[in-house]
Amino acid sequence: MGRVIAIANQKGGVGKTTTSINLSACLAEAGKKVLAVDIDPQGNTTSGLGIDKGRNKNTIYQVVIDECTIEDAILKNIYENLDLVPSDVNLAGAEIDLIGIENREYILKEQISRVKDNYDFIIIDCPPSLTMLTVNAMTAADTVLVPIQCEYYALEGLSQLIHSIKLVKKKLNPGLEIEGVVFTMYDARTNLSLQVVENVKENLNQAVYKTIIPRNVRLAEAPSHGLPINVYEPKSAGAESYRMLAEEVINNKGV
Repeated sequence: MGRVIAIANQKGGVGKTTTSINLSACLAEAGKKVLAVDIDPQGNTTSGLGIDKGRNKNTIYQVVIDECTIEDAILKNIYENLDLVPSDVNLAGAEIDLIGIENREYILKEQISRVKDNYDFIIIDCPPSLTMLTVNAMTAADTVLVPIQCEYYALEGLSQLIHSIKLVKKKLNPGLEIEGVVFTMYDARTNLSLQVVENVKENLNQAVYKTIIPRNVRLAEAPSHGLPINVYEPKSAGAESYRMLAEEVINNKGV
């Protein structure tokens, strides 16, 4: 049965989607069968994996509003071992569509349970806010992986996110755990990045992945080409880092 990992941080610009795309691709490269699920209305995981956001008849939006099943929305083998449930801008209206729906927090969980046995990992890219979509992802997930940018306000809002995860665990998903924190956009040339890492380790009573994702030009360029970093620039520091993170996730080291 597959491990379901929600990648979440209510703060935008922390490398959440970059991590969703490249962790999925590197897990697939390592021979694991992976399903990436894009539940961010911006659809950046979808376009970052080379899929045109406006051209898919069935997306996660149709799944959420019960117009199709998750099997109908899966795009198979966009890369070897990697399938995708795409998103598009229509998903922005899902919050309104779900008003008054019974057990609306469990919609994604019920759908994912239909295909969970087909995959080693299911990676869910959440919106950068605590919406009903994020709650659905956390209710469906086994664990939440939290990317943190190495910058001054790294801890801002993180306690709220952890509180929300604990709330979902208490009310909706008793098995939910924090997979771990992964540092992104690390700049070895600045003392600030090092200070942030030390500060978070001291103040955060959570597992922290050993792999740190560097600030990397190739990593920033890859989404505009619709390619994960291990395909766009396989020998780059960014590609090597996400391979190391994938290895850690597979072995669950340090978590």
